[in-house]
Amino acid sequence: MSDDKMRDPTHSPQETSDWEIPMSVRLRYPRLKVPYGKPHPVFDTVQKLRECYLRMGFTEVMNPLIVDDVEVYRQFGPEAPAVLDRVFYLAGLPRPNIGISDEKLSELTKYTGVLCEGMVKSLRTLFHRYKKGEIEGDDLVYEISKALSVSDTDAVKILDEVFPEFKELKPIPTSRTLRSHMTSGWFITLGALVGKMKTPMKLFSVDRCFRREQREDPTRLMTYFSASCVVAGEDITEEWGKAISHSLLSQFGFTEFKFRPDEKRSRYYASGTQTEVFAYHPKLVNSSTKYSDGWVEIATFGVYSPDALAQYDIPYPVMNLGLGVERLAMVLYDAEDMRKMAYPQFYEPVLSDSEIASMIDFVDKPFTRQGWEIVDGISRVCIEHGHEESPCEFLAWEGELFGKKVRVSVVEPEENTLLCGPAAYNEVVVTDGNIIAIIPEKFRELYEKSTKTTIRLFEAFAVRCAYEIERGTIAGIDTETRCRVIRTPAEINLKVEEPALRYITANQKKIDIRGPVFITVRSEII
Repeated sequence: MSDDKMRDPTHSPQETSDWEIPMSVRLRYPRLKVPYGKPHPVFDTVQKLRECYLRMGFTEVMNPLIVDDVEVYRQFGPEAPAVLDRVFYLAGLPRPNIGISDEKLSELTKYTGVLCEGMVKSLRTLFHRYKKGEIEGDDLVYEISKALSVSDTDAVKILDEVFPEFKELKPIPTSRTLRSHMTSGWFITLGALVGKMKTPMKLFSVDRCFRREQREDPTRLMTYFSASCVVAGEDITEEWGKAISHSLLSQFGFTEFKFRPDEKRSRYYASGTQTEVFAYHPKLVNSSTKYSDGWVEIATFGVYSPDALAQYDIPYPVMNLGLGVERLAMVLYDAEDMRKMAYPQFYEPVLSDSEIASMIDFVDKPFTRQGWEIVDGISRVCIEHGHEESPCEFLAWEGELFGKKVRVSVVEPEENTLLCGPAAYNEVVVTDGNIIAIIPEKFRELYEKSTKTTIRLFEAFAVRCAYEIERGTIAGIDTETRCRVIRTPAEINLKVEEPALRYITANQKKIDIRGPVFITVRSEII
């Protein structure tokens, strides 16, 4: 193994044989198998879709997110009112006319003391400028504190107690809406690009949409990501949709495709062109989802209606294809509930064995280079001489520590036993959410399918011994650290972090690393 990999903290010990990496490095970084942060399934899928579209030669654009409802009428015609039932309208608080009466001036003196004419004039000017929109609402407290020479805290109280008009304001709806589907933005974008960009135009956008659903359920959210593309130019037909579906989705492992006329028939698509895309993914076969036959409805495409295009002076055909990012992410991440996949923080966590393994660490650790050398020495003795009959003693390390000469030995003074107990060589693994310690050679099948921590019990104990030796050497005393039959992780110097403990308890899993370890380590200052 190269020195560069040895120094790289993202290089996982599991990529090499156990003893190719010095034990001190393996033990100091027991969780290297999780070197990076964890992406969110939806945003990970968004990024992959962006990369796919770019590889296919599409140019990325940002479509308007806030769309006036007049655009929906232009696109849907008489059907627009039914469509607008599903959108979120935006509203805003009005800018009130604020009068300053004698009664309010009297109340202001509670915060300002003597209220001079200049302060009153400044406050009236301030409210007038606020009404005209020259001062933003989030600057109002600062401006009041400056005009009246009071603290920000008093300015907030003045707004709350002296000018209740602000609390009584009610939102007034506007004609602006949050985009409910990407098409409402595509017409605006394409209309703006006519004559500015050569055809065929190949554009895509992966962005958020909003839909006023009656309720959210495992397959539907009120805010979702749409991965949408358009191809605009002469001789564009729905055949482009079939080709793009195949090219895009095959990059995600889909292997077969079916195209069926969509019965919904959105008005902005030309008659007979709206098509549903069904794709086959081997990962879905025999899954617990309703797509266990491998087929899933994944996208829709169609050619925009000439009548809708004419509203934006777009002179050539346009093919549009769109898919819900969350739907694709559910396939890629084996998710059954879109809500839990999008917002896992609001649900009980589902931890993988790898994630649980990453939450197992040592309680005590040495803090010097010599301390980790002592860990190496103790572990080496356990490996080479652990089955020696007692009484026996073996030198593990000798050197200078904190300016003192120190000798470390693994000992067993009692007769008719071994240097190390039989459980000392058990390795901590995670399998099906359970944390257990087993002998790899004895439970080979279970060991092979489990997630390894690379921690054996004698190693965890060696780490504690090194820590105790460092403390004893600083205090100028010899040490003797013993481990007998262990029943809990803490007894062998292991801890399981709180999220993993909660998950194991909630799911009735177990932590079982019990066993006779029987190791004694002594240090002497010589």
